[in-house]
Amino acid sequence: MALQHIPPIQCLLTFEAVARLRHAGRAADELCVTASAVSHRIRQLEAHVGFKLFGRGDFSLTADGAAYLANVRTGLAALQATPLGNAAPRATRLRIAVTPTFSRVFLMPRLELFRNIYPDIELVLQVSIPLLDVTAEQADLEVRYGSGAYADCEHRLLLEEEVLPACSPSYLNEFGPFDGFRTAAEIASARLIRSPLEPWGTWFASCGIDQPEPHVGSQFNDLGLVYDAAASGFGVALVRQKMGAAWFESGRLVPLSDRPVPSPHRHTICWQPGTLDRWECAAFADWLVQALR
Repeated sequence: MALQHIPPIQCLLTFEAVARLRHAGRAADELCVTASAVSHRIRQLEAHVGFKLFGRGDFSLTADGAAYLANVRTGLAALQATPLGNAAPRATRLRIAVTPTFSRVFLMPRLELFRNIYPDIELVLQVSIPLLDVTAEQADLEVRYGSGAYADCEHRLLLEEEVLPACSPSYLNEFGPFDGFRTAAEIASARLIRSPLEPWGTWFASCGIDQPEPHVGSQFNDLGLVYDAAASGFGVALVRQKMGAAWFESGRLVPLSDRPVPSPHRHTICWQPGTLDRWECAAFADWLVQALR
């Protein structure tokens, strides 16, 4: 058998544990992974060998699965008795398109957890432009930022957020105080940082103020840059509570209101029909949804 056709060892260990314990949860506990990871590893192995391993929900083996289990156990016993060679396993490549600040704030700090669960998945990350949904290359999965009403793909919601106005402590000391930042006079007295990614109309409407989007002031097309600009004293920005948490917790930004309002934009993971038939795509989508809860 060619080396590249040998399934990943963690899939074989998972298959053996599920077949022996007849329970995905107990197998997950034994292997120190999640039940979702067990499910995806079984799907990965079935995709690799080309037949079903279990026939029913009680984890009864199919005839092919029973025959394969005998070979797997023989192979695992041999591996336990023989040192492994130096040949590297074949990686499964997964391309993810993701918006910049979402990647820095939410994805990168969690990727080590994903790598530990799925060490054989090789991630390729590329930038997606928020609202425009433009990517440099074709991706298997895409994290979009926008209204969430996507007719061109299948999708699952990742994050909905509320926003509130915020500025740097130095800006507040120089131009404040502000009493909730909810009157037309207060808003008119401030320099508003603009971004198509977080329109000020959201805040104006919540305050009962009928006025158009500001047409003067610093403007940025990345939320992280918006928050950094506000932290540098450029003015007042609308900041998402979860995405901006690091800026708030470090004291770089000070909220000007305790009454956040829902943003019209949300983060959504998207894919073309049939994509989740690939075990690695389903594994990443499920993991990311769970990781952000």
